[in-house]
Amino acid sequence: MPGILWLASYPKSGNTWMRVFLANLILDEATPLPLQRINEVCSSEPNEIWFAPLTKDAPGTLSNKRIAALRTRAQERAASLNKNIMPMKTHSFLGKDYGYPTISVKASIGVIYIVRDPRDVVLSAADHYGLTIDQAIEMMGDKTTRGRAMAGNTVYERMSSWSDHVKSWTKWRHSPLMVLRYEDMLADPLRQLGGVARKLGITQDDQRIGRAVQFSSFKTLQAQEAETGFVEKSVNSQRFFRSGKSGGWRDKLSPSQAAAIERDHAVQMKRFGYLQDEA
Repeated sequence: MPGILWLASYPKSGNTWMRVFLANLILDEATPLPLQRINEVCSSEPNEIWFAPLTKDAPGTLSNKRIAALRTRAQERAASLNKNIMPMKTHSFLGKDYGYPTISVKASIGVIYIVRDPRDVVLSAADHYGLTIDQAIEMMGDKTTRGRAMAGNTVYERMSSWSDHVKSWTKWRHSPLMVLRYEDMLADPLRQLGGVARKLGITQDDQRIGRAVQFSSFKTLQAQEAETGFVEKSVNSQRFFRSGKSGGWRDKLSPSQAAAIERDHAVQMKRFGYLQDEA
């Protein structure tokens, strides 16, 4: 049954890793798939190509409200053009923006949601968006947060706060939902990513899965970016694949910064084991 399989996450939580894994798994080539070919398999929801046929004006010239009104139509059109399941990345939260839904249930056939410790997310987000850590903490706590558009490339995304993002997607009830923790993916990528491959019915072949895991490893991705660059790298960052580790916040955040994140996001952090009750 054709439709969109959402690869959803708050920014800097492992979404691109999942996309690279699935692209390598599905195309199953003998060498790592060039980063420039990821979109052949795993497209991006805010890409202007989905919006352009719906408007006479260039998508980059439209107001945010106009983009919000077109968003689900663009998703449904994208789904209608594909005969197979279409993996699609999104950083939008699941809800409404300017009164319009951010995600079309009609176009959707399932969700893979990746969650990551927000204390690590804030470090990557600060680097990616060119913010101080304090500014990134404020952004992640703001329910009005929208990702920046890149005229000629992508429209904006309605991210909301980190907590609202996690809460909205992990309460999805319309079709199958898989929730993965970034930290578990790091600890045992073969088990976690292999589980995705099997649940999606792509393959049961251990060798094929292992090859895709290897081809999407952080070491491989860093080497590919160093050689060819990566179009999704922010102008604010030296590289897209920056660290790929967990727990770095312990050395980078001040006690007051860590406490601010824990205070803002305690409920969802406890749900996913990032914060103990006694903390």
